[in-house]
Formats: sequence, structure tokens, C-alpha cells
Amino acid sequence: MKVVFMGTPQTAVPCLRRILADGHEVVAVYTQPDRPAGRGRQLSPPPVKEFAHSQGLAIFQPEKIKNEEECARFRSLGADIAVVVAYGRILPSEFLTAFPKGAVNIHFSLLPKYRGAAPVNWAIVNREVETGVTSMLMDEGLDTGDILLQESTLILRDETSTQLLERLAVMGADVLSKTLSQFESISPRRQVNADATLAPILKKFDGLIDFSSDADTIEARIRGFQPFPSSFAMLDGKKLTIWKCSATEGVPNMGPGTVISSDEGKLLVSAGKGTALSIEELQLEGKKRLTAFEFLNGYKLSAGTVLEGAKS
Repeated sequence: MKVVFMGTPQTAVPCLRRILADGHEVVAVYTQPDRPAGRGRQLSPPPVKEFAHSQGLAIFQPEKIKNEEECARFRSLGADIAVVVAYGRILPSEFLTAFPKGAVNIHFSLLPKYRGAAPVNWAIVNREVETGVTSMLMDEGLDTGDILLQESTLILRDETSTQLLERLAVMGADVLSKTLSQFESISPRRQVNADATLAPILKKFDGLIDFSSDADTIEARIRGFQPFPSSFAMLDGKKLTIWKCSATEGVPNMGPGTVISSDEGKLLVSAGKGTALSIEELQLEGKKRLTAFEFLNGYKLSAGTVLEGAKS
């Protein structure tokens, strides 16, 4: 097939790589414009652009796509199909119908569950047992198109959203490969809207820890909100990010966010419903990410200290 590929982050690269490996002709790649990044705020190309450039592919990075000029250019590419993987923009209807086979999207959830911008994160936060990848025909709704193929996978007990997304990106390439090779024989299935759940875009405030929640709930949010917005509390007016922890039961209730103990390099913090967080890795604002042992060697955090989190 002749394909126009639309994607931006690293998680979209395996799909583009697989399209090329399968022998399809990529007539163009659409990706987001270069953005400032790092401390120097220098313009940095998105990962899809870097890979596309290494393969000698035509690259387009329009700031806006909802105009007649861009729609006309898109149609003029003469592809058979558009493939969209985490492009980062809602496509106008003119893009969805520009090519004979329409537009196919790879979405990192088992639709209709977790429609939206952050399906992997919310699946972990909500302590789902499994998730997966869906290929679908795109329509004008938010991840509401007809399902083509799906594959599922278990969410590992200690898996972060970053780790899970890396696995799903590889799965997505396999699902896309099967979808394109079997495209003419697949019978699309309508989604059951009554079963739909939403995975809204993550905001910085989502990461502020509510220590009145039970430790299992907090631990899931810590794994699910990586790398953004991360899970954090305030300590002496500075942001304290918690990267890794485990849940503990049967501990003294000293009030939400209160340090129970910090002896022998182990940091135990009170949570709700008689539970506690055993914090394993953390990072104080402006400092490096450290193990609890390393952190407590340099920062005296005594029992009774309160980490300030969200107000219940």
C-alpha cells in the first residue's frame, strides 16, 4: 500500500519502522513541529521526524492542519491509506476521507475502554488487570471509530506507565502489520458506547498525592503518572517526587502523610485506612533521583514530619 504516516513520539516509531519493513511505500510522514526542549530550550525534533529523516522519507510539520491549503496538499499525496499513531492533533474530516481506504489509528487500549489522550496512564491508575492495543477506522469522534483488530496483554504488578507504553508500542506495530495485510478481509466492529470509559489528558495537579487514600491506590497512581505529571508532595516548601514505593498494612495511624519511621534507610509514610507507603525511590526538587537509603543519608527526615499533599 501507499501510506501517509502521522505520528510524533517515540512510541509511534515502531509502527513506522514496521510499515517500511513490511514493504509498504511511505509517501509522506506528518509529525508535530520541532519544540524547545532541555535546559537550553533549543528546538528539538520529535522522534518520528528523526527516524523518518534517517530513512529518507518526505516530512511535513504543519503548525495547523485545519485549513484548505493543508487539506489540498494532503489529498495530493495520492496514498491508499493514512496511518495515525499518537500524532497529537484531532484530524479534520477532510483528512479522514482523503484516501480510498480512509485512516487507521493505533490506540493503546482495548476500546471502547479508555478513549482519550492518556489510556495507558489511567489503566494503571485504575488498577486494571489487562490492557492492549486496538486498530480502528477513524471517524470524527474521540476514539469512537469501528474496531478492526485487538490484542490484549496483562499489566504487570510493578509496571509503570512508561514501561507498559514501551511494550504496547511494540505490540502496536504487530497489530498494525496484521491490520494492513488483512485489511480487505477484516469486518469492522462498531464500538459499544455504553461500555466506554475516558482517559483525559493529564494535568500537573493530578500528581499531587492524597495521603488519605489507601496505600494501594497511591502506589498505582505513582506508577501510572510517570513520567508526567509524576506523583509528588511538598516538603519544606519544595516538591518531593515519589518514583517508587510499595504498600504496607497494619501500621500505626499517624495521620495522612506523616513519616512513621526513617530508620536504617527505610522511609515509611502513613496513608489512609490503616495503610502506609514504604518509599523506595524519591527526588527532592533540584536534586537527583535517589533510593530512600541514599536520600536519608543526606536529608534528616524524622518521624512525625508531615509531607503535604492534596486536601481531601
